[in-house]
Amino acid sequence: MGEKIKDPGFGTYSNKSAKRMVNSDGSFNIKRVNKPKRLLETYHYLINVSWLKLFLLAALAFLIVNLLFAVLYLIIGIEQITEPTGDLVQDFMNAFFFSSQTLTTLGYGAMSPNGVISGVVSSFEAFFGLSMFSFLTGLIYGRFSKPKSSIRFSEHIVLRDFDLTKAIMFRLVNNRSTVMINPKVAVTLSLTKLNNVGDYVRSFYALELERDTITYLPTTWTIVHEINEDSPLYGLSNKDFVKNNGELLVMISYFDESFDQEVYQMHSYMLKELKINYKFSQAYYYNKEGEMVLDYDLFDEIEPA
Repeated sequence: MGEKIKDPGFGTYSNKSAKRMVNSDGSFNIKRVNKPKRLLETYHYLINVSWLKLFLLAALAFLIVNLLFAVLYLIIGIEQITEPTGDLVQDFMNAFFFSSQTLTTLGYGAMSPNGVISGVVSSFEAFFGLSMFSFLTGLIYGRFSKPKSSIRFSEHIVLRDFDLTKAIMFRLVNNRSTVMINPKVAVTLSLTKLNNVGDYVRSFYALELERDTITYLPTTWTIVHEINEDSPLYGLSNKDFVKNNGELLVMISYFDESFDQEVYQMHSYMLKELKINYKFSQAYYYNKEGEMVLDYDLFDEIEPA
């Protein structure tokens, strides 16, 4: 039946309508509610959010801060930074532009603080601006320097004949040109079944792979689990695979020369996603010069076995 293992951390309780435990991008499919908000988690959130969202948040913060200081300059008197125009909108725009120049420590010389109060406020704003941009610079550096793998998993997972039995296969490739040193992969099978008291319970199995580690990965690596007598999937028909509420939890780790440390990445496949009696097309070939060419457009291609 295969080697049954203890709960790896997902919990054994399940539900009839339970979705996959790991998303295709490697994140855990967990919705957290009533979670306490902590200011210290802001950095963690900003360093993991998308680049577009980060710059949109930065632009929004820049706008809000300048709006607040512009209102403050109007309260203390626009005459303390420039000549009043008599038009509230124009005076507000002048205050906003002066705030922007002060916050960025730019300053064009057209406007400057002429009073003690405006001098104190603009000095504080300049210090606040320096702190803001220092924090943003640290975020950008942290995002670039954060160790992160770039493994591409095949879109499909196939079930095909293999030797005298069948095998489940998927493949992966490095999205970067760097060398992956000693990559190793572990696959855990999660099967959800109804027990004798009417509860849905997960069982976990460590799948034996044809190879779970290689020396380096210059092209593609096809991960193979042979469905023999020792496999928890042994004896299932093709229809049983599709009907089965099972999920393959994949974790690969390797030493990345760019970050000079070990990185990892997770992925998952549902058994109902199996492409039965298909095989992967070859994703690399040799050109006229004898060079090996890895074609990423062919990576997800499958064909009848």
